[in-house]
Amino acid sequence: MKDILDIIKQRRSIREYKKKMPSGEDIEKILEAGGWAPSGLNNQPWRFLVIKEKAQKDKLAEFTKYGDIIKDAPVVIVVCMDITDSYNRDKDLMAIGACIQNMCLEAHSLGLGTCWMGEILNRKKEVCKFLNLYENLELMAVVTLGYSSEHITKGCRKSLSELKIR
Repeated sequence: MKDILDIIKQRRSIREYKKKMPSGEDIEKILEAGGWAPSGLNNQPWRFLVIKEKAQKDKLAEFTKYGDIIKDAPVVIVVCMDITDSYNRDKDLMAIGACIQNMCLEAHSLGLGTCWMGEILNRKKEVCKFLNLYENLELMAVVTLGYSSEHITKGCRKSLSELKIR
């Protein structure tokens, strides 16, 4: 079993993908990992829409300047917050962040790459209308998913001493 800190340190945002489609089983594991994120009062406010169809991904890509990443990815996971299950927006936003991180880490552990995309939120109302999402769903992020065709580089971070307040 891999050490979780190793998985965290090795994960990268992937922006170029092979054409190979991840298995349905792997996609389900990734969604399940998201579902196991902590949330206040265990309200689990996240909802997922999985998109594999090229035409739908191509149209979704038009809503962001980083659309080529969406077009290139075999799978796109749209992550929304169900506002009817929300009890505290700040806490729910943190929970959805944890949900997305869980999905990215599970994908990496399965040999898949992801890119957590946020710029598309600048047009969230238009995206929700295009996707025909229920009014109770608010777009939180788009996560691309697939097998990486990039050369993975070593990550770098600030030292822990730079991050500590005292």
